[in-house]
Amino acid sequence: MTNTAEYFRLGSILKTKGLKGEMQVYIDFEDAEAIKIKSLFIDIAGKLVPYFVSSIKYLQKSQAYLNLEDVDTIEKASMLVKKDIYLPNKVKPKKKKEEFTLKDVKGFIAVDENHGELGEILDVVEYPQQLIASVNYKSKEVLFPLNVDIIKGIDVESGEIYIALPDGLLDVYLSE
Repeated sequence: MTNTAEYFRLGSILKTKGLKGEMQVYIDFEDAEAIKIKSLFIDIAGKLVPYFVSSIKYLQKSQAYLNLEDVDTIEKASMLVKKDIYLPNKVKPKKKKEEFTLKDVKGFIAVDENHGELGEILDVVEYPQQLIASVNYKSKEVLFPLNVDIIKGIDVESGEIYIALPDGLLDVYLSE
């Protein structure tokens, strides 16, 4: 697998459109229109393969039509359907502090007030009632909610989130 830490997921290809290789893309990254996309990477069998962009037209917030150089037939385009699209982190727009949300703590180091450093937050998943963060602690995936009861502080500059896990939560994961 290519080191995806240097890239962020822009979205994925939903389906082909027309016969000339145009594709409909789901964009799961806000403000994608602000990025000048000349090239992108598509995850093909675990490798990020570069493609040059001929054109990209944004429809709504989360949809766009994409034309890539050398993808000029429906056959070539259909081979890319359901693949994820990535961009290098260096083109990712920097968020202003006031735009920071709890989803942005992915990649932060979780520090518990009783157990110390738990590790990097590998994922933040949104459920109907709350956000759940996952860390790999002592070779086990540990999930915990991101809410006002658990979060004691966030240091955006140093990339750390300070938490107080409920008593016994880590024991549940480590006793397996």
